[in-house]
Amino acid sequence: MGANTSLLVVISAPSGAGKTTLCENLISARPGMTRAITCTTRPPRPGERDGIDYYFLDEAAFAARVASGEFIEHATVYGYRYGVLKTEVLTKLSVGKDVLLQVDVQGAATIRAVAQADPVLKRALVSVFLTPPTITELERRLRSRGQDAPEVIQKRLAVARAEIARWREFDYLLVSATPDEDLRRMLAIIEAEKMRTARAELPAF
Repeated sequence: MGANTSLLVVISAPSGAGKTTLCENLISARPGMTRAITCTTRPPRPGERDGIDYYFLDEAAFAARVASGEFIEHATVYGYRYGVLKTEVLTKLSVGKDVLLQVDVQGAATIRAVAQADPVLKRALVSVFLTPPTITELERRLRSRGQDAPEVIQKRLAVARAEIARWREFDYLLVSATPDEDLRRMLAIIEAEKMRTARAELPAF
């Protein structure tokens, strides 16, 4: 498979839906898939390396990149800024790598808008929304993690309802079952997308 069949796979899901597990399993299952390295203004944690774990930028450098439109998506989380550079994605796509991005619903909308103006990103983009079958199941998963107080869980569920309402903005809806089944379906989506005539390369005859 060449660069023309490389995919930019964007996965969004409510908190607790299982997107982190799905993304980790997907990276393990597909050696040709990689994550884009994110820029951040957060200071490095012990053991983290610039250019490997993150690109660590100061606030001024990050703001300059925002101003010049260099990010495909960026957001502020807990007081620190995070963003993915378009060049980071395009470079990986150009060498035949599939790129995986795990973002929230608003981040996915930003990526779709940026991709509309870039033919390479537009051709590569595949967006997937992952959701549990019911809010009740999502609440069960959030409680089983044991990480959040009851009032925090209720806030997460309120945000989740708003996010789930936007599922039609995505190319695919993946209703979560088990981690293995979620991975199987995700791999099927990727294989089908690589065979789309807009991306496929006919062998020489």
